[in-house]
Amino acid sequence: MTEMPPGLLISAPSSGTGKTTVMLGLLRALRDAGQVVQPYKSGPDYIDPAFHLAASGRASFNLDSWAMDESLLAAIAQEAQGADICVAEGSMGLYDGVATRGQSGFGSSAETARRMGWPVVLVLDVSGQAQSAAATALGFRNFMPDLPFAGVILNRVASPRHERLARLGMERAGLPVLGVLPRRGDLTLPERHLGLIQAVEHPDLEAAIAGYADFLRAHVDLDLIRAAAQGSGLPTGAAHLPKPPAQRIALARDAAFSFTYPHILEGWRRAGAEILPFSPLADEAPDASADLVWLPGGYPELHAGRIAAAGTFLTGLRQHAETRPVHGECGGYMALGAGLVDKEGTRHQMAGLLGLETSYEKRKFHLGYRRAVLDTPMPGFDAGQALRGHEFHYSMILDQPDAPLAQVFDADGNPVPETGSRRGHVTGTFFHLITAEAS
Repeated sequence: MTEMPPGLLISAPSSGTGKTTVMLGLLRALRDAGQVVQPYKSGPDYIDPAFHLAASGRASFNLDSWAMDESLLAAIAQEAQGADICVAEGSMGLYDGVATRGQSGFGSSAETARRMGWPVVLVLDVSGQAQSAAATALGFRNFMPDLPFAGVILNRVASPRHERLARLGMERAGLPVLGVLPRRGDLTLPERHLGLIQAVEHPDLEAAIAGYADFLRAHVDLDLIRAAAQGSGLPTGAAHLPKPPAQRIALARDAAFSFTYPHILEGWRRAGAEILPFSPLADEAPDASADLVWLPGGYPELHAGRIAAAGTFLTGLRQHAETRPVHGECGGYMALGAGLVDKEGTRHQMAGLLGLETSYEKRKFHLGYRRAVLDTPMPGFDAGQALRGHEFHYSMILDQPDAPLAQVFDADGNPVPETGSRRGHVTGTFFHLITAEAS
């Protein structure tokens, strides 16, 4: 067993309650106090970890009890070595996950907290209520009796009287109040259709995080927070990160292609792979010496005109695909296709390495875990291999004429039409790879 630093998980009854603001402010406030803080994200979010890195100075990693087996969870937990405290941010509401009748491994933030032994800090939006907020908090506390529970942070408190009444309710419920945050309209992060904008796009992220930290220091008891943290141990014998699919990997990295899970890239680096970043939006071609070109997800639908006009990038990509593998995930898959229709209804010519046609004008919400069994090989994996990932996009498939890459299912085992494609050396998926299942 490896002893973990003590930790906490920041969660809430639902999205939109302010937990990301609390998370970023807490990370920076603890760092400013001289603590080495290891951030984590519960669930399959690939935007929040970049904000965590900016706030804490350490790379943030996803922990996912549905998609990850024990060896991968143990490997990711070991990234906390050298830290004084771990702070994880939950996804959605505390108990929201795959419906598996209460069994373990259903991907909720509560399952992550229980697995890691981290007490939950529940961020409660108390606007529109006072003592009644305690009933909500008590329900969350008692829903899973063996879940460690640190206490609550009351958010969007309107006045001293409002605070007094809300505190009375918490006292009656026997729930510690770790902080009280007054209502402020400027404590929000910009958003778009997939949630927060990317950290690299924030107009003044450093100033925003510093402001959150000042706010947390003024209204949250950091000593109580640190005292509430608890640690746990994880098995280390079989710990491993994902292996690289090639030795030299040209990786698209810019505002249009940025959604890659940190544990994937760390696994590639640890195994000695060389990652060669390039920017399609800057019209850069992938490195000609690369063994593999990998296009992550992102926002190609917002930059389709620039991608279509990036002649150096497209020519280099097509030349690479003549002899060596190219793979795209979600937005990268769309860019490998024949065309992409933007929100105004204009079709833009993409790389044409696959026949895929997609539309952001005709939108449909696609969200959920995916299990894929490969019909043909894709970079790093043989036919028949089962993969686990996550799909999150609004674009619709208009045409997907190439051979399917895999049989793809949702978390309940229902088939989904986003099977991915293969043509020659080129493959693509709408799901973002998290890990391969043990064979």
